[in-house]
Amino acid sequence: MVLSECYGFVKYALIAVNFIFWAVGLAAVVLAVWMLTDQTFLMSLTQEQHNFNAGVYILLSAGILMLIVAFLGCCGAFRESQCMLVAFFSCLLVVIVAQIAAGAWLYSNRNRLEELVKSSVINTVKNQYGEDSSHTDAVDAFQSSLGCCGATGPSDWTGSKYATRDPSIPVSITVSGDANSVYKVPKSCCKDKESVDCKADRNIKVASTVSPAIYNEGCIDKLMDVLNHQQDNVIIVTSVIGILELLGLIFSLVLCCAIGSSDRYKA
Repeated sequence: MVLSECYGFVKYALIAVNFIFWAVGLAAVVLAVWMLTDQTFLMSLTQEQHNFNAGVYILLSAGILMLIVAFLGCCGAFRESQCMLVAFFSCLLVVIVAQIAAGAWLYSNRNRLEELVKSSVINTVKNQYGEDSSHTDAVDAFQSSLGCCGATGPSDWTGSKYATRDPSIPVSITVSGDANSVYKVPKSCCKDKESVDCKADRNIKVASTVSPAIYNEGCIDKLMDVLNHQQDNVIIVTSVIGILELLGLIFSLVLCCAIGSSDRYKA
């Protein structure tokens, strides 16, 4: 009786864990599809678009694999199929190893990734803003949502294609030390985009003090602050997922052994 109850608990616990895996996999697939179709997404700022697309396709593949894992786990538990449970165990083990490898790579390359993002945002500010609508929308959304201007500050807009082709500025825009040189920042750099100060203070002299009406902090620093503030939440979510995956391995192994013992007893 006790063994029967334990068997039932493990079976339905495995099914419950796989419903969570299904939700995680579906969320990853939806996120990847959104990132591929919504060109204003933040990471579309990356300078090397093929690297961005490769990362999104990896996320999409991981989501699909999690859906397959959840399917195998649920069907294996419902049908009490050793074959499906073994396949579930094997696939889930591959997912765990891949997650550990990805986490280790991200941790060891975190400084390099920050520099890559910084150079990519600067390149977008200098060369893409105002030239490409998707990059323009992405920068505007980025600056407005984070309350920032440029990658490291408003001066990143000095000599940008957006500023140099603006006919409203009578002074020639250069990157020299001329005190009369002027650069212009987009409307999304303003704290109040509809104010009179926004329109007047967007034209900034090189090496001069930026008006209080303009965001003075760079977007990379703001982004790092947001990520650092969310670090504890990321650790908690990652730990919970890791524990669930470990439970999935244990439950599938126990259930598989129980089914094998039951078959031998019937024989």
